[in-house]
Amino acid sequence: MARRQWSIAAQLFALQAVVVTLLVLAGAGGAVWLARADSEQAARAEVLAVAETVARSPDVRAALRSADPAAALQPYAEATRRATGTDFVVVMALDRTRYSHPNRALIGHPFIGDIGPALAGERFTVTNTGTLGESVRSVVPVRDADDRIIGLVSVGITTRAINRKLLAQIPVLLGAAVPALALAGTGSWLLSRRLRRQTHGLGPRQMTQMYEYYDAVLHSVREGLVVLTRDRRVALVNDEGRRLLGLGAEAPLTDQPVSAVDLPPAVADLLAEGRDAHDEPVLAGERVLVANQRSTRFEGKVLGTVLTLRDQTDLRNLASELDSVRALTEALRAQTHESANRLHTVLTLVELGRTEEAVRLGTEDLALAQQLTDRVVGAVTEPAIAALLLGKSAQAGERGIDLVVEPDCRLDGSPLPTTDLLTVLGNLVDNALEAVAGTDPPRRVRVFVGADGTGLVVRVGDSGPGLDPDRVADAFRRGWSTKSAGRGVGLALVGQVIRRYGGRYEVGRSADGGSLFTVRLPIREEGS
Repeated sequence: MARRQWSIAAQLFALQAVVVTLLVLAGAGGAVWLARADSEQAARAEVLAVAETVARSPDVRAALRSADPAAALQPYAEATRRATGTDFVVVMALDRTRYSHPNRALIGHPFIGDIGPALAGERFTVTNTGTLGESVRSVVPVRDADDRIIGLVSVGITTRAINRKLLAQIPVLLGAAVPALALAGTGSWLLSRRLRRQTHGLGPRQMTQMYEYYDAVLHSVREGLVVLTRDRRVALVNDEGRRLLGLGAEAPLTDQPVSAVDLPPAVADLLAEGRDAHDEPVLAGERVLVANQRSTRFEGKVLGTVLTLRDQTDLRNLASELDSVRALTEALRAQTHESANRLHTVLTLVELGRTEEAVRLGTEDLALAQQLTDRVVGAVTEPAIAALLLGKSAQAGERGIDLVVEPDCRLDGSPLPTTDLLTVLGNLVDNALEAVAGTDPPRRVRVFVGADGTGLVVRVGDSGPGLDPDRVADAFRRGWSTKSAGRGVGLALVGQVIRRYGGRYEVGRSADGGSLFTVRLPIREEGS
C-alpha cells in the first residue's frame, strides 16, 4: 500500500503551526524577560523618586536637626512607605544610625548596605541584601540650606515583592498565547480573504495597468509635486517639481532625507517645518512659486506631507509693477489732496484781502515742488524712474519722512530693462521707508541712482535702526522681512535681479546711522 503523501496545503499548515508555536513560545519567554526587566527598572525609578522626595522634605531636614530625630521621622517614614507601596523608608545619620525602619526594634542600629557614594553627595540605586532580604534600594543625601549633607535616606522594594507582581502577569501572558495558537490554524485562509478585499479583487495585470496610469498622470501634470514620508524622507518628486526646483531629471531623490536634497532655501525651510501652507509665495532661484502644503492623514494618523508648487514668476513680476503703479497713484492722490488744501487756503486769503500772503504761500509751495521736480527730472531722464522717485517722495512726505535725492544722482536713459530697475529701486526705497516709519524724527531716506564706467549703481540709505549683520545674507536669499505681517519678498526680488545680471550688493551703515544698501549691476553691451 502506497504511503500517503501530504498535500501542499497540509504541509504549509503544519509548517505554519510549528513556526507560529515556536514564535509564540519565544515571544512569551521574551515577554516574561522584558516584564522582569521592566518591573525591576520601574522599581528602581520608584524608589529613587520616593527617596529624593523624602530627602528634599523640609520636615525631614528639621527633624534631623532636632534633639530626637527618630520621634519625628519614624511616623513620617511609615506614612510615606504605606502611601507609596514601598517596603522600607529609612532615614539615617551620617554614621549609619537608623532613625526610622518598618521594624521598630532596628531603630538606632546601623544601616546595612553601601552608602559611600551618598556620603560623597551622589544619589545611587543598587540591589543589596538587608534585614528584609534582597531588595532594590536607592540612597540619597539630605542637604541643609547651606548644601551640606546632614543625613541619608534609603528607600527600597524587596525582590519578593517584584517577583509577586511579575507572577501576577503570567495568566495574562498565557491568555495571549493560547488564542494566538488557535488563530494560527485559520491564518492562511483569513490572509487570502483580506488580501482579496484590500485589492478590490484586481488581478496582477489590472494592478500593473493601474500603476502605469497613475505614474503617467503624476509625471504629466503641470504642477510640481513633492511627497514626504512621516520621517521627512522624499517619497516622490514629479517631473514638473524637478524642473521648478532646479533638480536634475536623473538625480536620485527617492528615500533621501529632505535635508540631504539640494533644494532652494525657502522650499527646504517649508518642508523642514512641515506646517500647513496655503498659496504661500516662495523663491526658487529665478522663479517665484506659490506653495500649498498639507499633512496627509489616515484614520487620524499622519502618513506624510504633500507639497504642491505652481510657477507664478510672470504673475509676481506683474504684481510688483502693479504695486509700484499703485504706490505712485496713491502718492499722486495725496499730492492732489494736499494741493487742494493749499489752494483753498490761498483762495481764502484772497477773499480776505490778504493777497500778499496768498501770493507768498503759493509761490513758496510752487518753488518747493518745482525744485524737487527739476532736481529729479534733471538728474534722471528715464520717465518711469523719475516718476517713481517723485511718487516715493510724495509718499514719504505724507508719512513724515524726508526723501532726499542725492545731488550727484545722474542717469541718462535706462541701461537696463526698466522693469528690473524699477524692481530694484522701488523695493529698496520701500524697504527704507518701512525701516524709518516707526523711528523718532528726523526720519530720512537718501537715494542715489547713477551709472559709472563699470555699470549701474543704486544706493539707498536710511536713518532707521539698521540691519543686523547676522541677517544680511538671509535678507536677499530667503524673502526675509522686518515687518510683522507680510511675505517679505521685496528684497528677495531685488536679489533675483542681482543674480540675473551677475551683480553684487553691499550692506553697511549710512551717514544717518541706519542701513545703506548698495546694488551694483554690470551694463551688458548690445548683442552680448
